[in-house]
Amino acid sequence: MSAVRTMLWGAIFALGVILGLFGYTWLVSDRTVSEAPFGVPFTLVNHNGEPITEKAFQGKPTALFFGFTHCPDVCPTTLFEMDGWLKEVDPEGTKLQAYWVSVDPERDTPAIMKQYIANVSSRIIGISGDPAKVMEMVKGFRVFAKKVPVDESKPDGDYTMDHTASVFLLDDRGAFAGTISYNEDRAVAVKKLQNLITRNQ
Repeated sequence: MSAVRTMLWGAIFALGVILGLFGYTWLVSDRTVSEAPFGVPFTLVNHNGEPITEKAFQGKPTALFFGFTHCPDVCPTTLFEMDGWLKEVDPEGTKLQAYWVSVDPERDTPAIMKQYIANVSSRIIGISGDPAKVMEMVKGFRVFAKKVPVDESKPDGDYTMDHTASVFLLDDRGAFAGTISYNEDRAVAVKKLQNLITRNQ
C-alpha cells in the first residue's frame, strides 16, 4: 500500500508541476499579447503630406479615431469632443497625442483633411494616403468601414460611410488600452484619458 500511495503522491506532484508551468506560460503569453503594439505596420502620410508609420503611436499615449470628412454628425462631433478632452487633460500638449485616420481616402486627401481638422483643432493630426494602403491599415486595426450608397438605385453615385465610431486609446508603446464610446459622458471620457496619462508617467 505504501508503494501505491507513494506513486499516487508522485503523480499528484507531477500534475501540479505541469499545471503550474501551463499557468505560467499562459500568463506570460497573455502579457506579451497585451503589451504588443495594436494594429498592423503601415506607411501612409499625415495631413501635412509627410510620411507616417505605426511608430507615431509610440512614445506617448494616443487617442485614435477613424472617420471621414463627409460625415454628417458622428465625426464632426467626435472631432470637437476630442479637442476639448485634449485641452482639459493635457493643456500643454506634452503628454497625449491624437490622430484621425480617414476611412474614406478616395475623397479625403491629406490637404482636405488638414483643412477639415484645422477648423476645429490644432492638436489632432490627420492620416490618409493611397486608398488601398489606408484600408489595409483600417482593417488591421479592427475597424469596420463600409461604403453605403446615398441612393440605392445608383450604387456608383454619391455615398456615405458606415464605420466604427469609438476612439481607441493606446499606451506609450502603442498597445491597446481601451476605448471611448461615441456619446460617452464627458467626465468619463476625461477620466479615461487622465488614467491613460497617469499609467504612462
